[in-house]
Amino acid sequence: NIITRICGFHDYLCFAFQKTHADEKPCLCNVCGSRFTNSSTLKVHMRKHTGEKPYLCNTCGTRFSDRSALTVHMRKHTGEKPYLCNTCGTRFTHLNALKVHSRKHTGEKPYLCNTCGTRFRNSSTLKAHMRTHTGEKPYLCNMCGSRFTQSSTLTVHMRTHTGEKPYLCNTCGTRFITNNDLTVHMRTHTDESINEKVNVLFLRRKEKIL
Repeated sequence: NIITRICGFHDYLCFAFQKTHADEKPCLCNVCGSRFTNSSTLKVHMRKHTGEKPYLCNTCGTRFSDRSALTVHMRKHTGEKPYLCNTCGTRFTHLNALKVHSRKHTGEKPYLCNTCGTRFRNSSTLKAHMRTHTGEKPYLCNMCGSRFTQSSTLTVHMRTHTGEKPYLCNTCGTRFITNNDLTVHMRTHTDESINEKVNVLFLRRKEKIL
């Protein structure tokens, strides 16, 4: 039969592969309607609805709904980064991060905004972008009531309340709220060093003339 020809096994061995080849997903989630090829995948999915997180990180106490998420999380503690970018040598803790990163080199942007046509490297960036069209701002500052489209923007905003300045200038010791502020600041040191070199050369030339 067709399935036997696809996977190269006899009928009695190929039966287990029929669901994959036929794209059949008999296991239904009664909460959201999602379908899965097997009951174990459905079981893991159901934890999103129930909030069950049976897998515990013994280092920091964080819990996870599936074992693979815990495995990836543990690499934050161990520093393990098994996934290597062959183009630039950067390493990552999980495969998906490497896939997204690789698109910087290839220029691939598979996620399309149907409203304005802008493309993005990953789905989370597209999701955040869509809020600029819908006006949705789900991230709330509990201190002043400001709302933001992205959690990262809220994180930066919170530093205006806490006074936290995690980005340090190693040249003069000044601290900044964002990495971008530090980058802009560093140019003042670069410009100063250039000016100093120019002044030294000018003085030496003047001495020779005199």
